[in-house]
Amino acid sequence: MDHHNFKRNNVIMVSGYAPGPRGTSFQSVYGYLGVIMIVDVETDVIVDVEFTFITKLANDFFSQFLQGVDLKCNVDELCHNIRMKCWAPSTEALAASVKIAIKRYFDNKSNFYPESLK
Repeated sequence: MDHHNFKRNNVIMVSGYAPGPRGTSFQSVYGYLGVIMIVDVETDVIVDVEFTFITKLANDFFSQFLQGVDLKCNVDELCHNIRMKCWAPSTEALAASVKIAIKRYFDNKSNFYPESLK
């Protein structure tokens, strides 16, 4: 994880979780795959991101993949790109957790930062 100044007023944390794939060590240990994003609410860009993967390598790979992504992007296209990059049992859980986090971000942004949606 990069060391950003998270005390800035323009960044928030949002998360999304999806059930892990059945029959995997991840599902038996954790149950759910999660994504935790730090997002700049002025630009809707992911500043930092982390996943609840078992391996550091998988976490690093997808953290680098998603850092800098504008959440106003086409979510279905983003999930398609995740599927192209991840050929593992956790692919659908990964895409779903990202999609859930993005939806949660915009649902809450409209409540807490309505002026930014104008």
